[in-house]
Amino acid sequence: MGGPEGLLTRFEAPPKPWAAGHRGVDLAAAPGSDVRAAAPGVVSYSGPVAGRPVVTVTHPASGTPPLRTTYLPVTGVLPVGTTVAAGQVIGHLVGGTGNGHCGGNDCLHWGLLRGERYLDPPALFGAGASRLLPLGHAG
Repeated sequence: MGGPEGLLTRFEAPPKPWAAGHRGVDLAAAPGSDVRAAAPGVVSYSGPVAGRPVVTVTHPASGTPPLRTTYLPVTGVLPVGTTVAAGQVIGHLVGGTGNGHCGGNDCLHWGLLRGERYLDPPALFGAGASRLLPLGHAG
């Protein structure tokens, strides 16, 4: 899930930690869909946050502090402490949560953090924001 055709909302870093922004990406998905770990790691949290089910995977080999991916609204299927492989099912998308977050549709909100700093999740795969070079740049 989550190819370019499944992207509903892009990451938008807030200008200040407390300011508005979109701290992840929203991917089109049907209720009950399997949700898979984006990269190898360890399930570090599975439970409610602000009344919505969340699964967090910590990626220990990703630097200091380690990267964490978050998935919501997702009901986890693995206990905290479980080591997971990239692509392994970690939970199922909960339906009926399209309360305006995804234009009234169900979706997976996928986040990426290093410490308390939110990052663009596709950057996990080296697919961060594009940057244009000046004309005549020789590369």
